[in-house]
Amino acid sequence: MSIFERYLSVWVSLCILAGIALGYLLPDVFQSIAAAEIAQVNLPVAVLIWLMIVPMLIKVDFKALGEVRKHWRGVGVTLFINWAVKPFSMAALGWLFIGWLFRDMLPEGQIDSYIAGLILLAAAPCTAMVFVWSNLTKGEPNFTLSQVALNDTIMVFAFAPIVGLLLGLSAITIPWQTLLLSVGLYIVIPVIAAQLVRSQLLRSGGEGALQIALDRIQPLSLIALLATLVLLFGFQGEQILAQPLIIVLLAVPILIQVYFNSGLAYLLNRVTGEAHCVAAPSALIGASNFFELAVAAAISIFGLQSGAALATVVGVLIEVPVMLSIVSIVNKSKGWYERGSAVSRNQI
Repeated sequence: MSIFERYLSVWVSLCILAGIALGYLLPDVFQSIAAAEIAQVNLPVAVLIWLMIVPMLIKVDFKALGEVRKHWRGVGVTLFINWAVKPFSMAALGWLFIGWLFRDMLPEGQIDSYIAGLILLAAAPCTAMVFVWSNLTKGEPNFTLSQVALNDTIMVFAFAPIVGLLLGLSAITIPWQTLLLSVGLYIVIPVIAAQLVRSQLLRSGGEGALQIALDRIQPLSLIALLATLVLLFGFQGEQILAQPLIIVLLAVPILIQVYFNSGLAYLLNRVTGEAHCVAAPSALIGASNFFELAVAAAISIFGLQSGAALATVVGVLIEVPVMLSIVSIVNKSKGWYERGSAVSRNQI
C-alpha cells in the first residue's frame, strides 16, 4: 500500500476540515463551482471523478474473465453477495436506522436522500482497492482479477436497474434520465477509455510500461478523490456543523453492512469448500464498495449539497480502517477456516 492508500482515512478527515473551512470562508467560489453545469452534470466534479475512476479501471484486464470457471465456487459466492444480498441489506439497514431509529436526530428534509446515498454506495462492488486487500491476505490473484472484471461487466447492466428498484421501494423519486446518464458517464465511457489506454500501453511497452503508468497515475486518482471531498464538504459544512452527529449516524448502517456481508461471504466459501486464498478476497470484494462511482452518481442525481452525496462520502471515510480490520480477521482465522470439513476434502 502506498502512503496515500494506507492513510486514506487521515487525508479524508483533513479534507473534511479543509472543505468546511473553505466553504465558510469562500462561499461565492463554491456557488460558482456548483453553477458550472451542463445537462445536470457538474463539469469540475465530472473531471475530478474521471481522474478518480479511469486510472483504477486501467488495472482491470477483461481477458481474465476466462479464468472465472477455475474458481467457480468463490465466484458464485461473491456474485451472490454483491448482487443479491448487499444492495438489499443496505437498503433494509438504511430504512431501519436512518428512516426509523435515527430519524429524529437527522434533518427531516434529507432522510430520503441519506437512504438513497446508502443504496448507491452498496449497489457497486469495489474495483481498485480490492487488489490491495487481496494482496494483504495472500489472495489468489487470478481469482481477484477475474472477479473484478466480471463485476465491472455486470455493473454496466445491473447498476441502474438495482438502484432504480431500491429507490422505488424506498418511495424516492427515480430520475431515470439522470441515473442512466450517470451510468454512461461514470461506468461505460470510463471502462472503454481505460481499456483503450491499457491496450495502447501494452502494445507500446508491455506489462512494464503498464505498471510504470499505473504507478505514476495512481496518486493522481487519490488526489482527485480528495479534491472532490473538499468540494462536497464545502457545500455540506453548514449542515455538518449544525449537526456533527450526522456522520456518526450514517456510519452505523454502513459498518453493519460491511461486516455482515464479509462474514457471510467468508462462511459461504467455507461451507462450499473453497480454498482460503479465494475465500479471503471473496469476503473483501463482498464487503467493499466502488465509492468513486457512488459519489459520482449521488452528485449527478441529487446534487453536491444533498444528503446522498454526504452518505457516500462517509463510506469513503471509513473504508480503509474497516477493510484493514477484515483483512486482519481473515488472516488470523485461516487455521479455523481450513479445518472446515468441506475445505479439507477439497485440499486432499
